[in-house]
Amino acid sequence: MNRPNRTAKPARIVSKEQGNAKNSKLPVGTTVTLSVAKMTEYGYFLTDGETNILLHNNEATRTLSQGEQVEVFLYTDHDGRVAATMEEPIVQVGEFGWLEVVEIITRMGVFLNNGIKRDVLLFVDDLPMLRNEWPRLGDMILVSLKRDKEGRLLAQPVSEEVIAPNAKPGTPDMLNKVLDGTVYKIIGAGAFLLTEGEHVLFIHRDEMTEPLRLGQTVQARISYVREDGKMNGSMKARKEQLYSEDADKLMRYLENRGGSMPYTDDSAPEVIRDVFGMSKSAFKRALGKLLKERRITSAEGWTRIAASNEADKS
Repeated sequence: MNRPNRTAKPARIVSKEQGNAKNSKLPVGTTVTLSVAKMTEYGYFLTDGETNILLHNNEATRTLSQGEQVEVFLYTDHDGRVAATMEEPIVQVGEFGWLEVVEIITRMGVFLNNGIKRDVLLFVDDLPMLRNEWPRLGDMILVSLKRDKEGRLLAQPVSEEVIAPNAKPGTPDMLNKVLDGTVYKIIGAGAFLLTEGEHVLFIHRDEMTEPLRLGQTVQARISYVREDGKMNGSMKARKEQLYSEDADKLMRYLENRGGSMPYTDDSAPEVIRDVFGMSKSAFKRALGKLLKERRITSAEGWTRIAASNEADKS
């Protein structure tokens, strides 16, 4: 369940929920061993003694012989027929793993590369309702496989029942650490990420610096570790760091204006936002920090760099 690696084929991971697959003699989405029953110019017909399945020449990784036993993966072709390939899939039914987005069709969903020639569809109904939360080409999505009512093979988002027993719990010493994580699920309140260390991290929308999409990889700070090991994260810097950054921003503004500006904690909020791009409360905190440090003075509607601060620079 490692974080997606775009330079290497994602590892297959066997789920603890393997019993969910429908019972079938030749279940689509699994690997089976069949015998070569017939050889033709366009491929091989394989059989389990009752059903014949086509293994096309371009799906065979080597030349086969009549009667030979061969291991193949079963999938559905573009006509909905069961077909076979000797190529190894990344994910089978009963497993889950990271698959890359290779095509997006708005009315249908996104197609994922499963390591074989035929891509697998993650249907539109299994994607976020908001289009800007859909994955982009090249994103990696954590999915398992399922069969629909017609027996066709589809991808589906991995459920919490599968993730929970496989994820590692957080520990108190992880508080405030910054980790890389990839979004595997989006809900109304926020997004769930799986980190490089296989920890589940929830980021509330209020703690995002930008809207997140399925399959997006971002850095987040661990803001809270619960007793059960579940963790909350934030894409925002710690308050102390934000205060310092805002204070530095005001100092640079003052320096660029020759050491003074006609803005104080009495200035209108809309003026502060237009000039500094910050809220009135953030502006007041930054002013308070600079006043406490005696780096500025404020009087009669003006804020100025303190004489002692200017002297230190000279």
